[in-house]
Amino acid sequence: MDFSLAPELEALKEKVRDFIADEVIAYETDERVTHHGPTDGLRDELVIKARRAGLLTPHASRELGGLGLSHVEKAIVFEEAGYSTLGPIAMNIAAPDEGNIHLMEVVATESQKARWLEPLVAGHTRSCFCMTEPAPGAGADPSMLKTTAVRDGDHYVVNGTKWFITGAHGSAFAIIMARMEDGSATMLLSDMNRDGIILERQMDALDRCFTGGHAVVRFENLRIPVEDVLGEVGQGFRYAQVRLAPARLTHCMRWLGQARRAHDIASQYARERQAFGKSLGSHEGVGFMLADNEMDLHISRLSIAHCAWVLDQGHAGKAESSRTKVIVSEAIWRVIDRSAQILGGKGVTGETIVSRIFADARGFRIYDGPSEVHRWSLARGILKGRE
Repeated sequence: MDFSLAPELEALKEKVRDFIADEVIAYETDERVTHHGPTDGLRDELVIKARRAGLLTPHASRELGGLGLSHVEKAIVFEEAGYSTLGPIAMNIAAPDEGNIHLMEVVATESQKARWLEPLVAGHTRSCFCMTEPAPGAGADPSMLKTTAVRDGDHYVVNGTKWFITGAHGSAFAIIMARMEDGSATMLLSDMNRDGIILERQMDALDRCFTGGHAVVRFENLRIPVEDVLGEVGQGFRYAQVRLAPARLTHCMRWLGQARRAHDIASQYARERQAFGKSLGSHEGVGFMLADNEMDLHISRLSIAHCAWVLDQGHAGKAESSRTKVIVSEAIWRVIDRSAQILGGKGVTGETIVSRIFADARGFRIYDGPSEVHRWSLARGILKGRE
């Protein structure tokens, strides 16, 4: 089997790698990286750099100004972008915008694309995805959706509370999941400055890699015109799968880059640091951790590549994305944890980027479905005799 990259993809990989090293990494210590993520001002500055480099929103179609990357090609590019905690922000491939762009390219009308998607792809705006709710509402179980949308003439009136909504502060628009009167779910688009949208508070979180952080958002008699329904009424759960299967995979791609960064830093430290008369890495306890890191990175990359290939073949990839999400989220967590351990005090302080990667990555085992939910889903398939 030939796993070599096509020359043009190899060149793109090197271009992204150089861009991250030369233009982005220096910003990681910028004071505008706050506890609620990079500020919009910092994001805008980085986006300008990516636009000039021809690397902005590469996953979008060529018609919209992107590079029209396949899932396999995204795996290469997104890992390189993820090598910096700010790389996905700079290249406009961070969650939730990346997933929203993919969904809207598939589902949105031409007028919706002109109004909301085109500025998003151009990096001029941000968006959020309002699905998760506080208990007893929808979380890992979307069927528990409590937010409602009731038809009133030419509008839907939306009421409910969303919770842990990434990027809500500063977003230009939202994709809102709401339950209809017949019990089905529908996605609706809304500008965030409409009356009836209340940003209750920002939530303190371990991570700080998402612009806008995470927020609690409340809808009080929010009126959304019927033409702003995204896709078909009642098809919200189906569209959620259109968005989530690729979004789980791109999470894996980006965080694989961060895990590789942590491993590289730990490896260099293990070569240079002397302890008990020899280099730290010469001690088996440390050397074995580095070897385990290499194996976890390798199996993660293979899992991502397989799932990307499945999606590129036009398959839904639900089982593959669940399997890959668990494999990669838990493997990269082990890599980052070992790297912090090898670094000792430098691994748990701001002396290196590893402590920040550690905090950012912990949520990955929860985001887009906890590992336990994916295992449960896979187990049900096994018991029914599916692969």
